[in-house]
Amino acid sequence: MKLVFYSLVLNHHQACIADEFFNLLGDDYAFVETAECHDSKGGAVDYSKRPYLVKAWSSRTEYAKAMQMALKADVCVFSGYEALPFEKARMKRGLLSFDMGERMLKRGWLNLASPRILKMVMAYHIGGWSKKPIYKLCCSAFGKGDQYKLHSFRGRCYKWGYFIDVPTIVSNGMFVVDKSCVKFMWCARFLKLKHPELIIKMAQNLKREGYGFHLDVYGDEGNAAASEEVYTRTDLERLTEDYGVKDVVTFHGNKPNDEIIKAMQGHDVFLFTSDQREGWGAVVNESMANGCVVISSNVIGSTGYLVKEGRTGFSFNNLNSDSLTENAKWLIEHPAELEQMKKQAYATMRDVWSPRKAAEALLKLIDDLKNGRETSIVTGPCSKA
Repeated sequence: MKLVFYSLVLNHHQACIADEFFNLLGDDYAFVETAECHDSKGGAVDYSKRPYLVKAWSSRTEYAKAMQMALKADVCVFSGYEALPFEKARMKRGLLSFDMGERMLKRGWLNLASPRILKMVMAYHIGGWSKKPIYKLCCSAFGKGDQYKLHSFRGRCYKWGYFIDVPTIVSNGMFVVDKSCVKFMWCARFLKLKHPELIIKMAQNLKREGYGFHLDVYGDEGNAAASEEVYTRTDLERLTEDYGVKDVVTFHGNKPNDEIIKAMQGHDVFLFTSDQREGWGAVVNESMANGCVVISSNVIGSTGYLVKEGRTGFSFNNLNSDSLTENAKWLIEHPAELEQMKKQAYATMRDVWSPRKAAEALLKLIDDLKNGRETSIVTGPCSKA
């Protein structure tokens, strides 16, 4: 079976599962980059030499090769506006395909003012795709709802996401909780959409009530675009002074990814406080894969899939520091349950949401659909959204 993915760029969000598809299918797998994109995310790893990579943007010959695969492959997965020409060509032939993406309506109906999003929606309706074998891989717990609002992919939405390598845990010591001082961690750029101010307010609430904890903050303002609103480190440090929590909050600045991973393994709880402008949020995968329980905003794409209440973490009401605080208090008050939740978070990433499990799940879903069956997968990637 020839399987081809079409996406903007092969980066650290895509490479882990792409490698697994190549391990499973060999030369029957290809990943097509649809545009030249100098993506610096993912550190120093160079993905450009992967044997399955086709750079459609690099030459007319490569573009023609990518188009031919769209017309001939057994199954194709398309992601993003740049993949639309290939997707349209394949849909004219009515061949088995998947459309993959995060939620379309992060800002509600205002998103339809985007020419790109509007063209993607119109391609579905004008092309009569509802009558063709194309299905949706939703990289957001809100993906299905958005598609239904747009009257697309009804009954054809499946869970999907971004996938990261899950480390092998060699010591159960990583899951042990110091009852006298529960360790919280936050890591992101200091963008206002990430709402770091919420964790400082949470720290004030916990300290006021006498809870034993420490909060470590990683990241900085970075190189913000003109359109991005940011906090400076000075802003946040001043906030810790104003709230009287300098003794329980430590700023570590921006660190290499390997140091961030090691830090996650030394913490109990990861805080993820972005608003609805966040897409998937791969840091949830990373923190759970390294033994952290997650308290995550309920408007983030990965929260509804990965964060199971009282099992792998908690979701809190977006922008509500009191809701965040209540979940933090419960975890501090229940150290034994916190230890079990840390183990469950790791097991969920290892046994359900790892790149290998996701790749196997998609191949199983393809087999089900080819044989006229509904998905036989009941949880995790490729289960019904």
